[in-house]
Amino acid sequence: MAKYKLTWKDLSWNDFKIYLFALFKAFIPKKKISDLDELEDFIQTKSAWVTQVALYGYLKTRMGTRYVLHFENDEFMGSVNLAKWNIYAVALQDLTFFTFSFLKANYNYQNTQKAKDIFLKILDDETTNKMPLDIVDEAKKNFDERSSKINWDDYCTNLPFNPSALSLYKWAPIADELKTLDRKIVLNSVILKWNIVKKELEERLRF
Repeated sequence: MAKYKLTWKDLSWNDFKIYLFALFKAFIPKKKISDLDELEDFIQTKSAWVTQVALYGYLKTRMGTRYVLHFENDEFMGSVNLAKWNIYAVALQDLTFFTFSFLKANYNYQNTQKAKDIFLKILDDETTNKMPLDIVDEAKKNFDERSSKINWDDYCTNLPFNPSALSLYKWAPIADELKTLDRKIVLNSVILKWNIVKKELEERLRF
């Protein structure tokens, strides 16, 4: 795994910019999603948004006023970076599966093979953003395993985002005894954020 040293500056801009832009965009009419390129962009940006807001929100809540001080600790930052990419890998899978299941169930879209094409293209793009190659390889393997078992007709209605919620619970660099206390709150927090994404997708799709 390539080492990538993060700083507070990196986090305040690179990792939070999607979240900040999303706040501003909330007041701007959303463009309809009418082709696969626009769908790919939606899946990529919204998966990143959920990952970042959920992870950094949880860390900030648990650490309180000490939150900023931890970003001077290289070991901690390495754990945050590892968590971010692992959670994001699962979030991408969840939203890709949900989206194409939703398309099939509501728009009679049959070409679910495009789900894998989009997923792989996003992962290739993320390697330029220093996504570790071992996490990329594991994500591809997990995608194939999950897709071989998926029922595209009803995945979108069958707890589609539980894996990424559990991924946050697993990877967040918080002491295990504290995470145990937080489990229900953490999982519900992620699902609520995905509900925002689901609502936006339903409003913007025009296939």
